[in-house]
Amino acid sequence: MPKRVAIIGAGPAGLMAAEVLSQYDYVIDVFEQKPSAARKFLMAGKTGLNISHAEPVERFIQRYDQTEWLAPWIKKWDAQWIRDWMQGLGIASYVGSSGRIFPVEMKAAPLLRAWLKRLMAAGVKFHYRHRCDDLSGNQLTLENQTHRFSARYDAIVLACGAVSWSQLGSDGAWQQWLSAQDIEAFQPSNAGVLRTWSPFMQQCFGQPLKRVNAWVTPEQQTHGDIIITHYGFESGVIYKLGRELRAQLARQQPLQLHLDLLPDVSIEQLEQKLQGNKKQSLTNLWRKAGLDQVKINLLREVVEKSLWSDARQMARQIKQLGIALTGFRPIEEAISCAGGVKQEALSAQLQLHANPYVFCCGEMLDWDAPTGGYLLTACFATGRAAAEGVNEFIQSQINSSR
Repeated sequence: MPKRVAIIGAGPAGLMAAEVLSQYDYVIDVFEQKPSAARKFLMAGKTGLNISHAEPVERFIQRYDQTEWLAPWIKKWDAQWIRDWMQGLGIASYVGSSGRIFPVEMKAAPLLRAWLKRLMAAGVKFHYRHRCDDLSGNQLTLENQTHRFSARYDAIVLACGAVSWSQLGSDGAWQQWLSAQDIEAFQPSNAGVLRTWSPFMQQCFGQPLKRVNAWVTPEQQTHGDIIITHYGFESGVIYKLGRELRAQLARQQPLQLHLDLLPDVSIEQLEQKLQGNKKQSLTNLWRKAGLDQVKINLLREVVEKSLWSDARQMARQIKQLGIALTGFRPIEEAISCAGGVKQEALSAQLQLHANPYVFCCGEMLDWDAPTGGYLLTACFATGRAAAEGVNEFIQSQINSSR
């Protein structure tokens, strides 16, 4: 009888695990609690599917907090491998000016349709609206719209996602199947940060702080635009600083963001430009120094009024504006999560030490990365790694029974 493998979750990691295992003579059942596959993947692709990044792999892997753990898999299934894989599905890709990799069509749906079609042709069976309620050893308890039932498998792949965007399927219910000591508590990643504004700032909501440098510690500066929102700040620049901000929280330090509002102007040049005369209003003086209205409003909001007419002090504020934050947006709204199944809870093949029938992959693992194609790349890579582990495990079981 062919061996049977269950995959819980039809997101990118689960689908990639199914693709690897479909090469072998296994019965593969993919269980997905939603009515269709890869809903978060489709949501991410609505504004242009950024599937990976073309930067050198040694720099690429430094984007992850668990560099050594993920590096072998990221190097094996890197950005070029992903582009070749997409081409095999009939999906052409290109590298944008920022180095990000996109499908030429800029959408996730055509890629997903081609992928699912190939998996089904290879014999992978998909069971939608099937929720896994329990896992014990190699037995699953599942529930669909009509009944509840149990099934045993020779191996089980958990590709259940983390806990953000639960309406798309990743609700974190799988945590009850594992020991709490095997899971690092989830925290929001790639999420907006909170700052309480006065009514004065309402006119700036939705407006960008253009071309600023931002940092938590001076050694880790990042450049780009930051959007002012009703709750604080949001943008890829903020996402890149999330790990350091969370470290501040872990050390029970006040959350503090620093901005250089005019990174192309030296503090000496700026101080000279701010030496005005009594006939000029402060707003006009600041505009001539290079500040737009959004940056001017932010300065008025954050900097004490007693400093506004002091050229030296204002030059310092513009170059190193400290902004106190109060936290992150709720994890439910985060693009991704930090935390998950710990490395020490798993073998090198992503097999649970506590239950050798179970393998874990994707965003439910304890790794973190910024947006820019890094999240999907790691989901693909860990999905394939877990599937290879499953095959090794099943083959060893077959050989030991002979």
